[in-house]
Amino acid sequence: MGSALHLNRLTDTRRPSRALVGLTALLLSAALAGCATDRTTTGSINRNAKPVEQMNASELAQSVSSYSKLYQRDPNNKSVAMAYASILRFNNMNEQALAVMRKTAIVHPEDRKVLAAYGKALAGAGEFTAALDAIQRAQDPTQPDWRLISAEGAIYDQTGRPELARNLYQKALQVRPNEPSILSNLAMSHVLENDLVTAERYLRTAVQQPGADSRVRQNLAMVVGLQGRFDEAMAIAKQELSPQQAQANVDYLRTILSQQNAWSLIKEEDKQTAQQ
Repeated sequence: MGSALHLNRLTDTRRPSRALVGLTALLLSAALAGCATDRTTTGSINRNAKPVEQMNASELAQSVSSYSKLYQRDPNNKSVAMAYASILRFNNMNEQALAVMRKTAIVHPEDRKVLAAYGKALAGAGEFTAALDAIQRAQDPTQPDWRLISAEGAIYDQTGRPELARNLYQKALQVRPNEPSILSNLAMSHVLENDLVTAERYLRTAVQQPGADSRVRQNLAMVVGLQGRFDEAMAIAKQELSPQQAQANVDYLRTILSQQNAWSLIKEEDKQTAQQ
């Protein structure tokens, strides 16, 4: 009963709570970090290394130390710099990632991949206008890169321009049909406006695609949980996270829904008072 009440309150409210907006923006930032260029891997240095987005927290922390040494040894090596910046971003060290890519962009001002990575770093640090400029300059209009199109859309979503964002996601899907990262970005765009049913539909399609990664499935767990279906959200989250992490995420979703419900009740009380 309580979950159903929360779901109705959330669905009836036009604007999402600040906590929900912040969470969705964070997920869009994570998606942007992974889609603006080819997936960053440490393979150029270590053939056996896995893609950055597939590393767990311990592996990411260890990679910061190892790549810091590699970068200090050869700061003009663009492959090392881009991998290092990506690892820093995934460790939420956005200002350091931006500093690395800013220096790299000065050394390689015409390199499209460097510009794209610089755009990611700018977006991660909240410098969206500069990020948009860098990503647009990185794009080759004769051979549009779907990753950059989707990344541009994510920036528009984070700056309150959802229609522009969704047009770009649809354009990216024309280049790369059913790409899970694009579908996930599109879903998060709808979450920002509390259209959770549409968001879930896009995410259900995304997780069925061969290239879907952990973040896409975690986004699905979030959207399911925000609709009050906590047991189902927990089952999805446990496939990607430890039981403790999954429980923590579901508890956080419960908190968001409780906040949303509280604000809805306050607004209803204010409305009734004004009518008296």
